[in-house]
Amino acid sequence: MELLKANALSFSYRNKYQTVQAVKGVSCAFAPGRTYAIVGKSGSGKTTLLSLLAGLELPTEGEVLYEGKSTREMDCDAYRRDHAAVIYQNYNLFPLLTAEENVLYPLKLKHMPKAQAKQLAHEQLKAVGIEEEEFKRFPAQLSGGQQQRVAIARALAAGNQIILADEPTGNLDISNGEQVVNILLRLAHEEGRCVIIVTHDLEIAAQMDEVLTMRDGVLEPGE
Repeated sequence: MELLKANALSFSYRNKYQTVQAVKGVSCAFAPGRTYAIVGKSGSGKTTLLSLLAGLELPTEGEVLYEGKSTREMDCDAYRRDHAAVIYQNYNLFPLLTAEENVLYPLKLKHMPKAQAKQLAHEQLKAVGIEEEEFKRFPAQLSGGQQQRVAIARALAAGNQIILADEPTGNLDISNGEQVVNILLRLAHEEGRCVIIVTHDLEIAAQMDEVLTMRDGVLEPGE
């Protein structure tokens, strides 16, 4: 069952000197309960493809379809809030909010009752290995691995069916990276989420259910 689909997707942008076609006619589909890795060399278009799937950019040509509806026809902020959570390589936590407050933030946007939101935030923080004494710490007081797990907890608490992660282990050591990968695998295989990651690490990519290889903006055939 398709949840998210790229249909003949292309994206171009202009820099000071030229127009660059970052994604060229890419078509692919993603299902719940499965994990996907998008791999390729720097400049291959993999991060641009993830941005299009997340609704952070709209395609120049083609379309991204969520449950059959194009992102062109959506409020993309609402799409990310309610359906497609993005986990960034640099975590994107609010520096002046505690770990707990960072996870509570999307729940407040959804107007969830305060007590229910706090209980859910605590459950998700514990689920990714954040201890209670760390709930009140600010991001600067947490390690890189802890910050990434808080970012994942924030995505989980929102209940979104799609998890889009850009180099989720890129700033982590091997041990913390393995923990993050295991969390993402569990989200798909035990909770039925659709997990899509961009990664340069082929060992991590090999653990995903499907690997999509980008080269010069094109999805390589047979992948």
